[in-house]
Amino acid sequence: MEYDSPDPPTQAVDAQILTTDLETLTLSTDPLTDQFGSLNDLSHELASLQDLALRGSWRSVLDKVGRARTLSLLQKPHDHLTYLSFNVLALMKLRRFSEASTELDTVEDLDGSHNRYESYPNVYPNRSGSMVPFSLRWLHAIVPAKLGRRQDGLDRLYVLLDFVRTKVSEKENAEGLSVSATVWKKREFFVTNSIVGLHLSNKEFSVCLRLIKDLLKRDGSDPILFSKLGYIQMQIGDLEGAKNSFNQVEGLMKEIEKSNGSLSEIQFKNLVNRNKALVYLVGKDYVSAVREYDECIERDHTDVVAVNNKALCLMYLRDLSDSIKVLENALERVPTVALNETLVVNLCSMYELAYVNHSDIKRTLSNWIARVAPDDFDSSCTRI
Repeated sequence: MEYDSPDPPTQAVDAQILTTDLETLTLSTDPLTDQFGSLNDLSHELASLQDLALRGSWRSVLDKVGRARTLSLLQKPHDHLTYLSFNVLALMKLRRFSEASTELDTVEDLDGSHNRYESYPNVYPNRSGSMVPFSLRWLHAIVPAKLGRRQDGLDRLYVLLDFVRTKVSEKENAEGLSVSATVWKKREFFVTNSIVGLHLSNKEFSVCLRLIKDLLKRDGSDPILFSKLGYIQMQIGDLEGAKNSFNQVEGLMKEIEKSNGSLSEIQFKNLVNRNKALVYLVGKDYVSAVREYDECIERDHTDVVAVNNKALCLMYLRDLSDSIKVLENALERVPTVALNETLVVNLCSMYELAYVNHSDIKRTLSNWIARVAPDDFDSSCTRI
C-alpha cells in the first residue's frame, strides 16, 4: 500500500515538465520577452504539439514530429530544437530511455554558437541569446538517471542548477525583467525538486534538507517548500521538526496574499489539511486523518492525494468496503485526474484482500484503463 504526500518530490518532476515548461517551450531562454500572438507564431504547429502532450498522447507526438521531419516542415533552426524537445519528452514518458538518449546525442553542445540567434542574423535579425528551450536542458540532465546512470544525472542537474541560478541573478539585477526573474525562480524550484527526487530515492535525506532549506533562505513564504521540508523531516523521524514546518505553512495562510501565487485559496487550505492528516497518520490516529481528508475532498473532489490517503486510512480502520468505494468513485467521477499508478496499485491490493475472484475484477479494471488512460500509464500496476 502506498500513501501519497501532497506534491511529493519524487513525483513532481513529470507533472511540472507538463504544467510549467510546455507553456514556455518557446524560442529563447527568456520567453516572456518575445512578442508573439500565439504558440504557432513561435514554432511550426506548436499549439497542436502542446495539446497532444497535455492530453498524454505521446505516440501521436512522436508521429507528428516524425512527419514534420520527413516532410521538411521545420524551416528554422529553433524549430528543430523545439521539436527535438517534444520528441525526447515523449520517448521518456513512454519509457523508451535509450532512444531518448540517442536523440539528445544529436545536439553536440547546448551552449554552442550554432544554438544562438546571433549566428543566424538573416533569420533572426536583432535577436541574441540561446534558442535552446529550458525543457531540453532539463531532459539532457534527467535522461541519464532514467537509464540507471544516477551519478551522471545528478552531475548534469547540479550544472543546470548553477546555470538557472546565474539566470535568476542576472534577471533580478536587470531593470524591467522582474517577470522574467519570476520564471527563472520557478525553474530553480523545478530543478532543485528533480535533484531532491534523486537523492530521496537513495535515502540521502541530509542533502535533501540542505537543498530545501537553501531555497527557503531565498523565499521564506513558499508553503509548498515548507511542506516538502516537513515530509522529509517525517521520514527521518523528526516529528517535532515536521510539525514546526507544517505550522509555518498554516501561518502563511493568515497572509495568503504574500504566499505562493501558484496556489489558489482552496489548494492552500487543502495543503494545510493534508499536512495535518500526515501528522495524524504517523500517530495512527486514522479517524482524525479521515476527517482532514474529508474537508479536502469537500472543497475539491479532484484532490486525488486526499482521496487515495482517505481510502488507506479507512482500510486500516478495517472498513475495506468503504475504502474500495472511495477509490472507485474517484475513478468514475474524474478518471483523467484520478487515474494514476499509486491509486490503481492500492485499489488492486484492496481487491486482493476483499474478493476471492479479484483476478476477474482487476481484469475488468485493466480493460477500462486501456480505453481511457494516457499513453504513458503503466498498466502493469494492476498486477494481473
